[in-house]
Amino acid sequence: MAAPMSRSLALLLVLAAACGGDGAPGGDRGTISLTSPAFGDGGAIPLDHGCEGANVSPALQWSGVPGTAAELVLVLRDPDAGGFVHWIVVGIDPGAGGMAAGEVPQGASEGVNGFGGTGYGGPCPPDGETHTYELTLYALRQAPSLAAGVTIEEVEALLAGSTLAFGTLRGTYGTS
Repeated sequence: MAAPMSRSLALLLVLAAACGGDGAPGGDRGTISLTSPAFGDGGAIPLDHGCEGANVSPALQWSGVPGTAAELVLVLRDPDAGGFVHWIVVGIDPGAGGMAAGEVPQGASEGVNGFGGTGYGGPCPPDGETHTYELTLYALRQAPSLAAGVTIEEVEALLAGSTLAFGTLRGTYGTS
């Protein structure tokens, strides 16, 4: 687990260095509001969205995307497991406003998750544990040419230099 922790720490340091007075990378925009009808910030993620249930991505909505954003990127991580990546979605249209459960917006692509597959891999902590999961939506200055199968390393390199604003939604999930 040392490698994922190192990548996560490196990304946090790069983003912290890029932050301006408002706390958003790049410093020139506010924070995006990211919500889900399935759970509130800090609330329990329903079974349907985890490995013990249907393992489908939750519906999401957002607002506050800067008007100058060229593209959005979504990343789902488990910080309790060294930043383990559960989902990457790139190429999201800044005007989308959200996505339905189990779907990605038209024109968007999914990246490689920590399970070694492409697409959504829901929360799945070790038996008897509850972890916190972070869905973070990033607004980018420029539209990169990232395609399906993008890795977290490629996404992190992009975020370091192109993030206008971001918003995070946290939820918890426990296994029995």
